Amino acid sequence: MRMNESKNSHSEEYTPGSSLADKVLVGDSWALSRLLPAGFAQSIVTSPPYFGHREYARSHELQEFELGRESSPKIYVQKLINLFEALKPTLKSNGTLWLNLGDTYRDGQLLGIPWRVALGLQDAGWLLRSEIIWHKTNAMPSSVKNRPSTAHEHIFLFATSSDYYYDADAIREPHITFTEHSQMKGGRNHFGKRHGTPEAGKNSGNPNLHTGRWDQAFHPLGRNKRTVWNIALGKFRGAHFAVFPEELVEYCILAGTSRDDLVLDPFMGSGTTAVVARRLGRRFLGIELVPEYAEMAMKRVGQTPKTLF
Repeated sequence: MRMNESKNSHSEEYTPGSSLADKVLVGDSWALSRLLPAGFAQSIVTSPPYFGHREYARSHELQEFELGRESSPKIYVQKLINLFEALKPTLKSNGTLWLNLGDTYRDGQLLGIPWRVALGLQDAGWLLRSEIIWHKTNAMPSSVKNRPSTAHEHIFLFATSSDYYYDADAIREPHITFTEHSQMKGGRNHFGKRHGTPEAGKNSGNPNLHTGRWDQAFHPLGRNKRTVWNIALGKFRGAHFAVFPEELVEYCILAGTSRDDLVLDPFMGSGTTAVVARRLGRRFLGIELVPEYAEMAMKRVGQTPKTLF
């Protein structure tokens, strides 16, 4: 398929060597990935269409290229693995992939799609660094009566090498150990007291816990980000479905990139990755199969001021 920019970005045919910053290219991600230059993106942040869920393309011409319409989960999984293998060279040597995937029920059972993809990418040579659970705090109610209602999705952090860029300080959380939210026995009463910690079991005798000052050991910017993220579903008036939450994308971009780095999203959709990248002072490149969504994404970007910091 020919690669074009969205109409709101002065549509023109892409030629290798032209600038890719701050654009949404319209076309098939598998075809376009072969035309992208090497080492131009710091991070890939994306949420592909899920297997057997929503169908986005209305035209028959595009439907054959749309991810999620495959006849089997095996084909779907392999297509995603092939795509990210093709996109791997576009990352810098210390780049990362942040992949959000939801699962699918078929024939009365859960298919395990996210982990099938994750293990496939690991087998292909990607380093699986973290599994993050996105807890949807406003998950849609379900009428199901023979299992718990689903209220989470997976986010996987992959790297191409062990020396990858990760800014832990950019996404630290507030400490809770010595706050009213602490669930530690004795709570704040242990603060600053030698031998004041409650552990008498596996941590017994640990000098870092029992003879030191806990408050002095804590990072001043907060505790390290945990692997469960409590985030509500994203909303955008122009799309008639839940979108990639900006808060979720923000964590990925802040941890995986620096200012002016480029973030790639091969399934741009309504443009959340581009909007957050611009707001955080990063550049972006999106690929989107459906022209209407590419236009929607660039319109949102045009309404988003770039943060100066």
